[in-house]
Amino acid sequence: MNLLPGFTQPIELCQQNFRLILKALSEPGVPVGLNGTAGWGRLGATATAVLLTLADGETPVWLSPELIESTAVDNLRFHTGAPLAGSLNSAVFAVFGQEISDAQLRELPCGSEVSPEHSATVLVQLEHLDQGAPLRLRGPGIKTQRVIAPSLPAAVRDYLLEGARRFPLGIDFLLVNADGLLALPRTTFVEES
Repeated sequence: MNLLPGFTQPIELCQQNFRLILKALSEPGVPVGLNGTAGWGRLGATATAVLLTLADGETPVWLSPELIESTAVDNLRFHTGAPLAGSLNSAVFAVFGQEISDAQLRELPCGSEVSPEHSATVLVQLEHLDQGAPLRLRGPGIKTQRVIAPSLPAAVRDYLLEGARRFPLGIDFLLVNADGLLALPRTTFVEES
């Protein structure tokens, strides 16, 4: 077992990062930087900080095959108590790198008409949050519109361009890289810019 540090100041950093994640979700497309940890193996520092802040013993986490390794799994279990999801359809959080397919996104829980909150939050580890094809965002938390340009995998881009039409069902995205994250909740309408 190769245990690595979690937050240096768990209570303070968890509270700070929670507020920053809420800011990102309430202002879609606005990047925020999280604090307090290094990554665990193939899990980058920002993805690790999100999981340290949000995951617990009742939130199954699914790691994509490219990210799953003993360092990430051991530290996730030790620091958060979160179980690994046996399948995508039982995940509360799903963490992907660049390898993500349409079929995987369709398998994730997206809630129901009665309980739309029973959906997954997807973390996608990206190289860049600002060097991809532009997307225009509209909806709650955006005064008129906001343009972003993350370097998204094709499946995520396609889902975002179609996903808002299913509201209140859907999944929420946290796009992360070494510098921080930006959020695209299901309430955000995304179109090509």
